Amino acid sequence: MNGIMARRDAIKAITEYKPEPAALNFNESSPTEIFGCNVFSDKVMRQRLPKKVYVSLKKTMELGEKLDPSVADVVANAMKDWAIEKGATHFTHVFYPLTGLTAEKHDSFLVPDGKGGALAEFSGTMLIQGESDASSFPSGGLRATFEARGYTAWDVTSPAYLLENPNGTFLCIPTAFVSWTGEALDKKTPLLRSQQALNKQAKRVLQLFGVETRLPVTCYAGAEQEYFLIDRNFVFARPDLLIAGRSLFGAKPAKGQEFGDQYFGVTPRRVMSFMMEVDRELFKLGIPVKTRHNETAPSQFEIAPIYEQGNLATDHNQLIMAVLRSVAKRYGMVCLLHEKPFAGINGSGKHLNYSIGNDEVGCLFEPGDTPHDNAQFLVFCAAAIRAVYKYGALLRATVASASNDHRLGAHEAPPAIISVYLGEQLTDVFEQIKHGKVKGCKQKCIMNIGVDTLPPLPRDPGDRNRTSPFAFTGNRFEFRAVGSSMSIAGSQVALNTILAESLDYIATELEQATGGDEKKFNAAVQAVLQKIMLDCEAIIFNGDGYSQEWQQEAERRGLPNLRTTPDALPALTAPSSIALFTKYGVLSEAELRSREEIYLEQYCKTIETEANLMLRMAKTVIFPASFRYQNELAQACANMQAINREYGTTTLDQLTANLRGMQKVTYELQELIDSPRGGTALVQARYYCDVILPAMAEVRKHADLLETIIADDLWTLPSYMEMLFIR
Repeated sequence: MNGIMARRDAIKAITEYKPEPAALNFNESSPTEIFGCNVFSDKVMRQRLPKKVYVSLKKTMELGEKLDPSVADVVANAMKDWAIEKGATHFTHVFYPLTGLTAEKHDSFLVPDGKGGALAEFSGTMLIQGESDASSFPSGGLRATFEARGYTAWDVTSPAYLLENPNGTFLCIPTAFVSWTGEALDKKTPLLRSQQALNKQAKRVLQLFGVETRLPVTCYAGAEQEYFLIDRNFVFARPDLLIAGRSLFGAKPAKGQEFGDQYFGVTPRRVMSFMMEVDRELFKLGIPVKTRHNETAPSQFEIAPIYEQGNLATDHNQLIMAVLRSVAKRYGMVCLLHEKPFAGINGSGKHLNYSIGNDEVGCLFEPGDTPHDNAQFLVFCAAAIRAVYKYGALLRATVASASNDHRLGAHEAPPAIISVYLGEQLTDVFEQIKHGKVKGCKQKCIMNIGVDTLPPLPRDPGDRNRTSPFAFTGNRFEFRAVGSSMSIAGSQVALNTILAESLDYIATELEQATGGDEKKFNAAVQAVLQKIMLDCEAIIFNGDGYSQEWQQEAERRGLPNLRTTPDALPALTAPSSIALFTKYGVLSEAELRSREEIYLEQYCKTIETEANLMLRMAKTVIFPASFRYQNELAQACANMQAINREYGTTTLDQLTANLRGMQKVTYELQELIDSPRGGTALVQARYYCDVILPAMAEVRKHADLLETIIADDLWTLPSYMEMLFIR
């Protein structure tokens, strides 16, 4: 398919698309009736489970008590009956291996009855535990090929749900995934462990303030998911988008995002239809999506849910990505979740809004109207500041990948330097704390717009900073460095654990300073807050994170600037990280080293795949088009009259020079890929980063210049202009 055919097919698809009819739509059922209809929710459990079993299960779900195995058979039978009534024929244990993707193996409910018929069977044992081939998933040496056994374990805190398919329905059971020897092989297990550590230390601090709660203190998360939608005809004509998820070639279009007219713009009709169906499918799964809008780049969009408990939010984000991809197909589009699918315009991130608390104590990052008088808030906020100061490199490592490296450090995402933004109000409060005397803080005010018909608007005491990696935004922190294709589990694991360590430190300091004497408590709180600010103030930065001056200032402050994945990933196995995670039982040293090895291997494989794909496209697409146009141009020059020959010859010379240059760097890239390499995974990753990526950039530079010269009818790759603006 050439570029012209792809463009025509895309235009036809836009004007004549006929989406598959949805199984359930808002014309037949209201959104409130649809919401959660495919979830084995609290409402369903209350209706279908005996009261004693329901109460026991809720204690596990809400209070974190150990699961009573005796309730499993009753729950499994109720879950099976509910699923079958809704048309389910199979069940699957859904888990999240270290590939970063979702994994599932389907088993039928039906078993032969020995009489020529079949019975539906689903026991408590089948619900609680499944088995998968652990050696077939990345394990970083935790599992050898001949050591295959691994287990999935039912996560009762994340509800089971049904996924619909045009040909049927199946039951999905969220699970953890561990090896036969008990090591975590997934994203969920460390997250659940880190929540336990956070709960223990947060309750220690709350008790010192005289606050008791029977509910676990846990993390809450809200992930703003960005993505691109491209007509599938274009993707099928672009091997790079199809295989790598990003364009390896592509000249900058005449218009990109310079006008700022994409952001919050009116959504195109086909895209809005897609968004509505995505919302409907997510509502059925009980996912509280709230916001949808155009993003900054052309053909880029965003969807965001309401805050949820962190583990559930992680599972739901995996479902959101899956639903975005599947629904896009019904509308003749492909959903791209790569962090940088198109060079020269904004990439996609996943802003992780993070807070801690529970229904009894509320949000522990809530400052109230007078944060300078809110000692409890100041302690928890200071704990977060200290945590990021001590373990900023570790936090950066949780978002390290080959694809996310294209964003971090650019003028579209937080820089690779981890810093904390507090805003004017809190910065002033903590500055006063540092000097030992707090007098007050900046208050909210009313903003007069100057138009009588418009209402007065309350103005927050501080602005926002979109260039900060870790910004306080009212009653939570927003970690803006997560990549759009990533699981939010890894960053939450790090945040929970480093916050637990800081809360442990603060609780210990307060306990030692007071010795149980309540009269000494206020002075002890002031002292520990002052010490934290004196020790950790270098992490606070409210300015422009994109500026070159900040790069220099951060270096002066001693803050690490980890620009690439090979720079960042060693933080996972730094002695301080190993000590941290092992102390709180979140990850063992072996589990940490396995993750470093897996992520380095994924980095190398990603770049190697892209390099090989670039070579193939250069040889089979770009060179043939260049040679054909070179031949046509040479013949045209020969036939031209002298008055026109100068222009043609100049164009031919330019084409030939770029073509020769591209041939040279292409062969050099091939030699670099083929050259033997040894050493550790980190050494190999640095080779791909420092040698292969620059060589690929040289190939692309020449190819993109050729695209601006070669006749449009010979250039078979759909252009940026076509892909981004034909919707």
